[in-house]
Amino acid sequence: MRSGIENWLLSHWYGNRRPPWYLRMLVPLYRAAYQRRQKRGQTFHSSVPLIVVGNITAGGTGKTPLVIRLCEIAIEMNLKAGIASTGYGRQSRDTLLVEADSDTRTCGDEPVLLALRTGVPVVVASKRREAVHRLNEMKLDLIISDDGLQQADLHRDIEFCVVDGQRGIGNAYLIPAGPLRESPERLRQVDHVVTNGHWNARPDDVDVTEMHLRASVVRSIDAATEYAVEEFRQKHTGIRLHAVAGIGNPARFFNMLEGMGFDLEPNGFPDHHNYTHSDFDSLASGSAIIMTEKDAVKCRSLKLKNAWYVPVETHLSAEFEGTFKQQLTKLVKQRS
Repeated sequence: MRSGIENWLLSHWYGNRRPPWYLRMLVPLYRAAYQRRQKRGQTFHSSVPLIVVGNITAGGTGKTPLVIRLCEIAIEMNLKAGIASTGYGRQSRDTLLVEADSDTRTCGDEPVLLALRTGVPVVVASKRREAVHRLNEMKLDLIISDDGLQQADLHRDIEFCVVDGQRGIGNAYLIPAGPLRESPERLRQVDHVVTNGHWNARPDDVDVTEMHLRASVVRSIDAATEYAVEEFRQKHTGIRLHAVAGIGNPARFFNMLEGMGFDLEPNGFPDHHNYTHSDFDSLASGSAIIMTEKDAVKCRSLKLKNAWYVPVETHLSAEFEGTFKQQLTKLVKQRS
């Protein structure tokens, strides 16, 4: 049901036709609710610099890989970073410190992935400001908020807006007629607009930085075995390969695999899908499964046979990373 509704909405949001009148009629209601939400509460100020990585569209755009790379840059600068998140879709509302082996059902899939990949403190809370408050107690140099661009009651020092280069901002309508959480004008207000891949239809007056995700290895879901891409492809010659992705834009993952030379059968799931064994019952016996890293942290407890994932590395231009390092150095000095 959920997958069918999502696909129906996406066909309108990113299609060539004008959205139906009944969706357009609901836009003023969304706008009014959003404006009321923006006026609530006093602004919370973090005691250390706060960087927000978000987007203006509903669904995934590639925020998590960028958060990972920003953490890596901070570590390269000998800075202690932490990550704040609400853990979208998790079953608990507790404020929790996330570990690499934490249960994704109570912490969320992306926070567990972030803890696994970065090694920095990751805190999830039902209210983002509570996660930031907990991290403020850890004597860090900076905090990165995974999402939260629309969190008006949270003061931030640097804002990143991530845009899916393939999809852009769709039909440019607000929810539910389109994918936008807020007006496209927001792109001109943030510090950095980062596109996941090349954005052909980007506005002429918006400066963007391109981010590229690249994969060089394939790893078993239990992380015990790793092959270079070419070696994995050779070892699986003649074996049916099922590609699994429960992310905001599954087609991006499937296209990446095809570009790496894989012949695959795509299996798309809704973003943040909670996998069970039944999701894999229809796959042919003796076939192999290859999935995203975010899906792998949720599926590792299922003990799937011949299951693999593809970790990606985030690449930004040296010029951009140099500019960001200068910003970070200045901010940390000002707040120390």
